[in-house]
Amino acid sequence: MFFALDGFLFAGWVVRIPAIKQQTGASASTLGLALLGVSAGAVITMMLTGRLCRRYGSHAVTVACGVLLPLSIALPAQTHSALSLGLVLLVFGAAYGGMNVAMNSAAVDLVAELRRPVMPSFHAAFSLGGMVGAGLGGLVAGGLSASTHLFLLAGVGLLVTAFAGPALLRHRPARTAPEAHTPQSHSQRQPQRKLDPRARRIVVLFGVIALCTAYGEGALADWGALHLEQDLDAHPGLAAAGYALFALTMTIGRLTGTLLLERLGQTRTLVLGGAVAAAGMLLGALAPTAWLALAGFAVTGLGLANIFPVAVGRAGELAGPSGVAAASTLGYGGMLLGPPAIGFLADWFSLPIALTTVALLAAAAAALGYGARNATHA
Repeated sequence: MFFALDGFLFAGWVVRIPAIKQQTGASASTLGLALLGVSAGAVITMMLTGRLCRRYGSHAVTVACGVLLPLSIALPAQTHSALSLGLVLLVFGAAYGGMNVAMNSAAVDLVAELRRPVMPSFHAAFSLGGMVGAGLGGLVAGGLSASTHLFLLAGVGLLVTAFAGPALLRHRPARTAPEAHTPQSHSQRQPQRKLDPRARRIVVLFGVIALCTAYGEGALADWGALHLEQDLDAHPGLAAAGYALFALTMTIGRLTGTLLLERLGQTRTLVLGGAVAAAGMLLGALAPTAWLALAGFAVTGLGLANIFPVAVGRAGELAGPSGVAAASTLGYGGMLLGPPAIGFLADWFSLPIALTTVALLAAAAAALGYGARNATHA
């Protein structure tokens, strides 16, 4: 439920970016700098969240972020300049980054207990939440102001946390990841395991793979609707549906992710996913019609679906919450680079050309995944 809530709230925000861009009067490049606030806030708090998870337990931190994230999502619609938008997005990004590290750390524990590669299933819930959030956002885009819409999302988020939080707090999974083979309660402080240099390099490698794919997810979230509406003259509702379609195919890909990992192994899953995403994004960025671009977004979603959860999950297996935090920080570095890079490239060249960088990094993820074949189980 927390993975789904995270995706739902994030998608609800991104489908209102065109409206908030108009409200603030920002250009493409200044909007890109403002959107940097989300990733900057996330990256700043992610390593801190790893330490909080070791001290208080990932479940408690997940619930705390489940309160902060809904409260922060109502803020962007109250801004009227790019500067104020960027400042409130720092707050939103901090809550979003904390939630991602905490819930992924909890998921790594549960994957270890289940002894099956089910990490993509948790991320499928995130994508499903994103699909629902974007779909509802498209339906209400013409009838509700951004302020009203985001305020309602905040209320929904707080209700979900009130419902799901107590159940999460009651459960204390046995910690089986390498960081804490100890009889201590999961809510107590856990000693940090000292990683050898090779393990540290592997964590960084998977973090870079996560970076390449997070760049693509962030680009489609922040710029996909604007590309459809501005470059291909799509209706606002259809433009919002672009991210919903991307989230739908990503959900489908992640629901089949466990089967793919069991059948193909980590290496083939990473390489195939990166190659498919690169081909799909070339179509999505350069297609002459909105419908072809939507098809490209759909293929991109299938390709990117399992790369990030595999990368973060593997880092968590190696180093527990610290590994999740390190890989996630590097991963969201992709989102940190993405908004301003695409914004400036859009001003210098065009938004379609800027979006082709997503394909380049997806291809890089495939190459790195192949290069990591000796560091994985397959």
